[in-house]
Amino acid sequence: MTVLVLGGTGEARELAGRLDGDGVRVISSLAGRVSRPALPVGEVRVGGFGGPEGLAAYLQTARITFVVDATHPFAARISASAAAAARATGVPLVRLQRPGWRTHPDADRWTWVADAAAARQAADGSRRPFLTTGRQSLPDFLAWTDRDVLARVVDPPEMTLPARWTVLLARGPYVRAAERDLMVAYRVDGLLTKDSGGPLTAAKLDAAADLGLPVVVIARPPPPSGVPLVPTAAAAHRLVSRGGRPGDHRG
Repeated sequence: MTVLVLGGTGEARELAGRLDGDGVRVISSLAGRVSRPALPVGEVRVGGFGGPEGLAAYLQTARITFVVDATHPFAARISASAAAAARATGVPLVRLQRPGWRTHPDADRWTWVADAAAARQAADGSRRPFLTTGRQSLPDFLAWTDRDVLARVVDPPEMTLPARWTVLLARGPYVRAAERDLMVAYRVDGLLTKDSGGPLTAAKLDAAADLGLPVVVIARPPPPSGVPLVPTAAAAHRLVSRGGRPGDHRG
């Protein structure tokens, strides 16, 4: 068995470790958008495939027997490509996606929006927003030249940002007390984020609740239809170990 794990998430690394421990050949594919990524065990390739056709060709030439899409919940393009390539080649595919924050105790108090443009509109009254929607979304907020934006990203932005912005380069996990102190220090009056899910970056949501700050959350894109979804690396490991095809999944 040769398993292709798409994505550089923590769940992807955990799954690669579990499969490698079983003696399964694992190839992890990273997009290459983050500098100094944490690397999983096993073989690693970096870069795109050239769309669904390129991925389908790779699955055949590399003799992949199972694909796990463990990309970020907002990596809709590669997820769609994986679904199309799996259909074209008949290679089993499962989507490993961590649970989102819809079940957070404060989720019903947040403003949920469909995309970054809608998030900007929803938070337009904020004068000192804390922007944590990711580096790729920054262009949607460049019109905010008249306010003191605190933008936190993993890697330096590849564009010129408004003069009043402050950029923090940081990578989770974060802790609640430190997030609260950060928001107080920068006099943040609103939080913007996306529904990445998981515990590594959830502390900002609790800190915002502590301070009574409004929160705007970009909702996840829907996963490709017809692809079985599992919430943990352990569940994906069980499914792969059974050699299950997509129709075999029962939750």
